[in-house]
Amino acid sequence: MNNNDPRDVIARSPMAALQIVIIAITVGLNALDGFDVLSISFASPGIAKEWGIDRGVLGFVLSMELIGMALGSIFLGGVADKIGRRPTILGCVVLMALGMFMVTRSNGVLGGLVAPLFGLFGQNVDAKLADLSVWRIITGLGIGGMLAAINAVAAEFANLRRRRISVAIMSIGYPVGAAAGGFITSANLTLENWRTVFLFGATVSLVFIPLVYFFIPESVHWLARKQPSGALEKINRTLARLGHSAIGALPAIAADVRKRSVSDLFGPGLVWITVLVTAAYFFHITTFYFLVKWVPDVVVRMGLPASTAGQVLSWTNVGGATGGLAVGLLALTGRLSIKRITIAVMLLSTVMVTLYGRSKGDFLMLALVCAVSGFFTNGAITGMYAIFAEAFPTHVRASGTGFAVGVGRGGSVLAPIIAGYLFKSELGLPTVAMIMALGSLIAAGVLTMLNYSTETSEGR
Repeated sequence: MNNNDPRDVIARSPMAALQIVIIAITVGLNALDGFDVLSISFASPGIAKEWGIDRGVLGFVLSMELIGMALGSIFLGGVADKIGRRPTILGCVVLMALGMFMVTRSNGVLGGLVAPLFGLFGQNVDAKLADLSVWRIITGLGIGGMLAAINAVAAEFANLRRRRISVAIMSIGYPVGAAAGGFITSANLTLENWRTVFLFGATVSLVFIPLVYFFIPESVHWLARKQPSGALEKINRTLARLGHSAIGALPAIAADVRKRSVSDLFGPGLVWITVLVTAAYFFHITTFYFLVKWVPDVVVRMGLPASTAGQVLSWTNVGGATGGLAVGLLALTGRLSIKRITIAVMLLSTVMVTLYGRSKGDFLMLALVCAVSGFFTNGAITGMYAIFAEAFPTHVRASGTGFAVGVGRGGSVLAPIIAGYLFKSELGLPTVAMIMALGSLIAAGVLTMLNYSTETSEGR
């Protein structure tokens, strides 16, 4: 261990209490991400009734924050590599709180300006619904940027031994938040009070601002690599909070390392990795978001109440959290590569989502099938985040994750829209589910072509 390099100190030393707290906060932030993304799904039956929209338009509305997430991941992930993880996370949480709150105040002021854009896609959307869509995009911007940053934070504050499990635990925050939020908000949810879902999300978002401010310092990896003004003092303050001795000087950065930039994602050393992980994430996420975005609508159309629809979606995410933890524990053993684990889970995801399409209108059976489907679909996402943390070096870790998630989440944007048109064309749930399950199958095939060294993640 190089005692003069704080990154090596963190990588080789046991986890301190603050590091565990930081990982726990990233879990909470990802849980907030999970709830915020699916809040529109919990509320969608009420929105559809209040504004009288059909399934084609509903598919577009369900995709709005996903568009924001894609943009936020791509552009704000790069911001996290330029200005730091901590300020990026704080700014993104503020955006999320603002967007969630303003959804409840949709009055058509902004929507009147953007409603004509929906006409380009053959959709007739009134000003209030367009207004809601704008605020969902803004919420998505915050979610996307935060997700890229917290993946880097979880990887960089964990020691080397616990890195995979820390990233895995961070990633299961998404289904935990979606499940917990679903159980809480669906308990008294009716078609008329759908706005309470967003008020709850805005309130919880505000709570996380002081938690991030006081308990998450700037990443030592980022400070040691970028070396901005005051970097040595900030590193030493963080090392002291972690129980380590101060360092006398910043680690030397070789000239070739200083020349590295975000553009390296598309250079000879990383471009193939960037393309493959992005494609795999893209295809798998179409399957995942078909499942989580359409469950409430499908359940209500089976004749079950809106509160039951929220509960089924919550059980889907309970399964997802369990699957994410299982993948993380498998990766921790080191007996199988995370790539092989992820491929296997994607194949099982294909099978289960196809079986979901053949479910009947029985609550217990629906909850069971959706929970198992969530187990494998989210388990594969956990595997992908572990791959991001290993495949991308520090100077492009947030950017690489952001690019893969941002472009990959084009699949999340397309999934509700494609499924909406398939339903509108009178295809039944069994056929639609089988078509949408192919995303996981294709993703597994793409990952078979991926090769990288685990040494990459320690790149300086």
